Amino acid sequence: MGDGMTYDMGAYAAVTVVMPTYNEAANLPRMAEAVLQLPLPGIHLKVVDDSSPDGTGRIADELAEKYNSGGRRKMSVLHRTEKDGLGRAYVAGMSAALAEGADYVVQMDADGSHPVEAVVRMVGTAQANRVGLVVGSRYVEGGSLDEEWGVHRQLLSRFANRYARTVLGTKIRDITAGFNLWSAQTLRDVDLATLDSAGYSFQVELKYKAVRAGHSAVEIPIRFEERTEGVSKMTLRTQLESAVVPIRLRMKHRPDH
Repeated sequence: MGDGMTYDMGAYAAVTVVMPTYNEAANLPRMAEAVLQLPLPGIHLKVVDDSSPDGTGRIADELAEKYNSGGRRKMSVLHRTEKDGLGRAYVAGMSAALAEGADYVVQMDADGSHPVEAVVRMVGTAQANRVGLVVGSRYVEGGSLDEEWGVHRQLLSRFANRYARTVLGTKIRDITAGFNLWSAQTLRDVDLATLDSAGYSFQVELKYKAVRAGHSAVEIPIRFEERTEGVSKMTLRTQLESAVVPIRLRMKHRPDH
């Protein structure tokens, strides 16, 4: 895979990539092909579409029919009728993946910002270190952000991470990262149904609760690219939620609670 490491391909278990979509028709075919071509025998792609008006859900169904034609169910689509946040979409997709027997669940954006090939490294890292969480990190040595982000967005992202880490007292350097691999046991211990965050702050809440439940995290460096097609889903509302959630989590889990 070009990362200087080798992996025992026979050691791979069932790995489900959960990919929420909303108006990602231009990106999904390329992303589905990239995921399903990974050299992981147990790879499965689960698209969670929130009734995208651009036809993403229909395209996802067509891709699933194409990739499942060989006899093995490599791709599935979960259609949601309500667009109520990234966090809710992930809870639905992850819960379905666990019910279907996934050993590992990967969170990945559909816009091409996360390096698909890094999934192999994430699985190998989880197995080699026996950890329940592997973070594709922009902020450990070797990690980076696309230069197209510009200075303002890079500073804002770094500040958001430092802020959340400080408030929550966590050592995870990229606690807001959206590219993560989870063991099934970690997700069960967290209990996805108890998560409160609906938006992007879901990333912070899930990691925080996993660490509090006693699970260790390992961060591996990735390069975070600018999306290739479409527009960002980040809004002022999600930014405000991301600022409030760390404080709410810290207050909720104070020693006297």
